[in-house]
This record gives sequence, C-alpha cells and structure tokens, in this order.
Amino acid sequence: MAESAELILDGKSISLPVIEGTEHEKAFDIGKLRDQTGYVTYDPGYKNTGATKSAITFLDGEEGILRYRGYPIEQLAEKASFLEVAYLLINGSLPTQTEFDAFRYEITQHSLVHEDIRKILDGFPSSAHPMGILASIVCSLTAFYPKSISPELNKDELNLNIVRLIAKLPTIAAWSYKNSVGHPYVYPRNDLDYTANFLYMMFSFPTEKYEVNPVVVSALNKLLILHADHEQNCSTSTVRLVGSANASLYGSVSAGINALWGPLHGGANQEVIEMLEAIEQDGGDTSKFINKAKDKNDSFRLMGFGHRVYKNFDPRAKIIKVAADEVLQALGMQDSPLLKIAQELEQAALTDQYFVERKLYPNVDFYSGIIYKALGIPTEMFTVMFAVGRLPGWIAQWKELRENKEPIGRPRQIYVGELERDYTAIGERA
Repeated sequence: MAESAELILDGKSISLPVIEGTEHEKAFDIGKLRDQTGYVTYDPGYKNTGATKSAITFLDGEEGILRYRGYPIEQLAEKASFLEVAYLLINGSLPTQTEFDAFRYEITQHSLVHEDIRKILDGFPSSAHPMGILASIVCSLTAFYPKSISPELNKDELNLNIVRLIAKLPTIAAWSYKNSVGHPYVYPRNDLDYTANFLYMMFSFPTEKYEVNPVVVSALNKLLILHADHEQNCSTSTVRLVGSANASLYGSVSAGINALWGPLHGGANQEVIEMLEAIEQDGGDTSKFINKAKDKNDSFRLMGFGHRVYKNFDPRAKIIKVAADEVLQALGMQDSPLLKIAQELEQAALTDQYFVERKLYPNVDFYSGIIYKALGIPTEMFTVMFAVGRLPGWIAQWKELRENKEPIGRPRQIYVGELERDYTAIGERA
C-alpha cells in the first residue's frame, strides 16, 4: 500500500500522497491541496518546498554529500575536465571519447562572439560591474539568434543554442573584465582547452607572450567543476522559474546571472577577501577578529565559514583546499601576508572548540576566494567566475524543465494588506 499522510481539517480527512526520490528523500504531494481544501502552504523562502523532481544533482547537507548524475563530486573533481562534467550535467551521462571530441570541437568553433557585441561593450562605462555586463550581453544573444526565442525548437536547434552559450560565456566574461580595466579585448584561441583559453583571454596582452600555468589551469578546472551545479539554489530556481514561462535559454540564464549577483548568493568569496583585507589593514591580529566572531553582541562575522545547506562540512572545500595550496606554492605566494591571515583563520576554525562545536568549517567560498586573489583576479570578477562554472547546471536545469513539460511557476501568497475600501476623490482625502 502506498504511503500517505492524513490531514484533518474542519473535521474532514484529506489524504496527501507521499512521494520518494531515489535517495529516499520523502515529500508530501500537496499539488491538489488548494483544489480540495482552499488552503495553501506557507513556507517563506521555500526552505521546505520541493518545487520539482530533478535527476541532475543530489545534495545531502547533513552527510556532506554532493553528486552530479550519481557521480561523487570528489571523483569528478579529481579525474574529469570541466567540459566532461558539463556534458554529463546536460546530457545525463559521461561522454564517450567520440562524443566528447565532437562536443569539444563544437564549442571551440563557437567561442567567437559577433563583432557587434564589441559595440555593445563599448557602450558600457569602465565603471560598470562585470556581472551587469555579463547579464546584459547574455540576454542580448536573443537578438543575435532570434530563433532561440521560439519555444518549439527542435533537438538540433536546442543543442546549438546550448553549445553557443557554453562556448561564448568565457569570451563574454573575459571581455567584461577587459572592459572594466580599459584593456584591449583578446580573441579566443582554438588550440587551447576551455579553461586555459579563458585564462588566456583574461590575462594576455597583445604586447607580450602569455604562458598558461598548468597548475593554475588544473585549479581553475576543479573550481569550475565544484561550482557547476548545486541543486535548487536561488539562481538555479530563478533559471527554472523564468524558463517555465517558455523564456529562451539566453533570457533564463541572464536572469540566473542577476540572481547570482546578489551578495547573499554568489558574492560570498568576494566577501572573504574583503574580510581578509580588513583584518590586514587593522594590523593583522587574527585573534582579535576570532574573538569578535565569538561575541554575540558584535556584528562581525567570519566570511567563508559554515554553509547554509551543509550542516557538517562542505565536501567541495576539502577538494579545493589542496588546489589552493598547490596554486600558492606554484606562484610563490605562500608567504603573502593576506594568505597568512587566511591560514590562521582556517586553523582556528578547525581547532577552536567554539567553531568545531558549531561546525563552522571553511567552505568552498573561503578557498576559491584565496585562489582567485592569488591569480590576480579582481574581487568584482569573483562572481563572474562563479557564473562561468555554474552555467552547465543552469542549462541542464532549464533543459530538464522543458523536457518534463513542467507548468509555469506560480507561487501563492498569504495576503496581509488592507481590506476592501472605497475610492475617494483627491480633494476629499484627509
């Protein structure tokens, strides 16, 4: 007999079916609750609401588990390339060599952007935030590829839009950075892999030869994989909600970029560096700030410690800590004053009983901020890097929504405003 829950309301019994996922997560199906009772559920922030059934990412915050399509994040970060993971998320399985070669070739062939995009970029002031530029340019792709707006795309047309976006986002991201610092734009190179090409477009100059550091490429590859998807977070839910209106891939992802831009979502690694710089400017006494963090009456918070979802440890942090150490060693920055402060905070969080009891361990944002800082990436570009990594997840979620023919998202509300009242002429109002 199928499991169900009983809701008793006004003396009547209503049966709520229980649905169970493959990892034994359970949920009450309230899809017909309002039709049956006239009631809706109240769940601010949707913290306890399953908005969809998804086969893409499994996350267990209590146990510190993250899997893409069933594959542990530890294995993917260690063994896979970012494009392999992108293919996995979007298509549901790891590619064969033939499939991967074709996928990589398609992306390489579409990494150039239309020259008119340079004109759009030139219209932004150099003070424009790179995330604002990124969101605007991605949305503008609907003008360059007007067929993408159609909700009736065939499989080949849909795949072409996906390939275009994966291919062009690093170019757009790098150009948004170049625009912000007033440097000439750098065109992509077909002889470099995805991650190396992105670094090349970010940091090379026409006047000098740029050598791609393999340690840096490896670390960035891991970072992009670790950020590739994270279940139904704010930006992913935004992509799905916008996509549920049959909005184009470009319009939906642009909305996701804007959601990620919010400091409560994608700006955490930027806040880590800003915190470290503030401690350095104050004299570098980490014990002072550790005590401030323990003081409940002090507004200071340690950024990059603990996680909203992971209640034990962030599995991504363990992986990227190793990469962070390798990057600092390779770049000769292991003795940097800023990074010394970071190491002292890390050690305190791992050994101090206050932080251990509260499970406030360093998370992926802590280490990613350190890596980006070591690479010379400006703090305002950190969220752009996050967006490049998260793109395959957004695409996979948007594609799954379409394939499942999910209905348009339409949350309900509990109205708490004024009761009905009559209009009075402006001269008669008190």
